[in-house]
Amino acid sequence: MSTPGMPRRVDARANRGRILDVAEEVFGAGGESASTEEVARLAGVGIATVFRHFPTKAALLQAVLVRRFERLREQAEALLDNEEPGSAFYAFFRHLVADAATKIAIGEALLDAGGDGEAFQASNGLRRAVGALLERAQRAGAVREDVELPEVYALLVGMSRAAAHIGPDDEVTVRALAIVFDGLAPR
Repeated sequence: MSTPGMPRRVDARANRGRILDVAEEVFGAGGESASTEEVARLAGVGIATVFRHFPTKAALLQAVLVRRFERLREQAEALLDNEEPGSAFYAFFRHLVADAATKIAIGEALLDAGGDGEAFQASNGLRRAVGALLERAQRAGAVREDVELPEVYALLVGMSRAAAHIGPDDEVTVRALAIVFDGLAPR
């Protein structure tokens, strides 16, 4: 026999997940101009349901960004077992750049909504995973040994901002990544 409150909790978890999925799309595309009302409508729930799970727009955006950073960290960690560490590192670098426009839009919407930047703490796990990919690639001889994680992150941020500005599939982005990767290659 099921507990009377159980279906509601299952529904609540499903609603929360759907709200986060939709919010990631809506705010990723619309940035700070997107609304929680649009999220509720597209998620098929009332605005009260959105605010029951996330009391403010900032709380919703923070949850979206934290989940996104966690997903990226998991993807990076999954690549740590790759037989070709250099390919794994460069592929993930490319993936982060391609993912940048949405992540930047959500981050800017969070700051615009009064978020305090706490969500960005979740990026520390991603940073560690990228560091582990870098170390493996260096040990395999695919990345020069004198490069450290702060330089790689500076390149990632710069390329991410550029790709968000000009578009991830643009020929310029592809060529710029080739130049960055050439600079990271061992001499």
